[in-house]
Amino acid sequence: MDRLLPLSEVSSTQCFSNVRLVATDMDGTLTRKGKFTSELLQSLQNLATAGIKVVIITGRSAGWVSGLAYYLPVVGAVAENGGLFFLGGSEKPVALSPIPDLIAHRQHLASAFQQLQTQFPQIQESVDNRFRVTDWTFDVQSLSIDDLKTLSNLCQEMGWGFTYSNVQCHIKPLGQDKANGLLQVLREYFPQYTCEQVVTVGDSPNDESLFDERYFPVSVGVANVLEYANQLQHQPVYMTSAAEGEGFCELVRMILL
Repeated sequence: MDRLLPLSEVSSTQCFSNVRLVATDMDGTLTRKGKFTSELLQSLQNLATAGIKVVIITGRSAGWVSGLAYYLPVVGAVAENGGLFFLGGSEKPVALSPIPDLIAHRQHLASAFQQLQTQFPQIQESVDNRFRVTDWTFDVQSLSIDDLKTLSNLCQEMGWGFTYSNVQCHIKPLGQDKANGLLQVLREYFPQYTCEQVVTVGDSPNDESLFDERYFPVSVGVANVLEYANQLQHQPVYMTSAAEGEGFCELVRMILL
């Protein structure tokens, strides 16, 4: 990741003065050791007060994300890596990935997971999987980089997409990712903003599409993104000096200068 520019060496007028919307991952990016801090909540409120909108875009389940969009000072939240969108203040999701038959879709996902278990009997369904709509998740612990590559290949052979984060692995519809979900949300709900006015923030492989400069020229990785340095085809342009939620707060201070 030699090309990453440290945020501390960048002038805020150089790249963040035009930012009007922050699209950010949650786990490992907003959280610190798995929790929101008072500093993070104040940073979100500071952005809202300044008129800068925040959209959370996470791999977490629809059931989990509905509460985030309702209670946090954000304009919306995307769940399941681009599968569903909750407009701020609403607990009803909007589907970003069309699924004509939900029951059949869940059955096909369950079957794909069972196929993976034949080669990886140690993988366990995530506790939040029952609250999901578009994807299927299992725990990432105990899986090596080679295991993850093999799982990705197996999913592709079955006609599914695959990604993972510091939390879990996802079997998902092909083409469903954070970038596609965010681009759809921007077109339909925030057409007044260009991609140059959006900064994307993340920390792990399921955020990789948010680092694609073809769509998002201003992207930031919090410092713990370095853990995945050799696994990202698309890398963020800038990196914070602090990790996790403290890194996000560092970025907010830069934006609000």
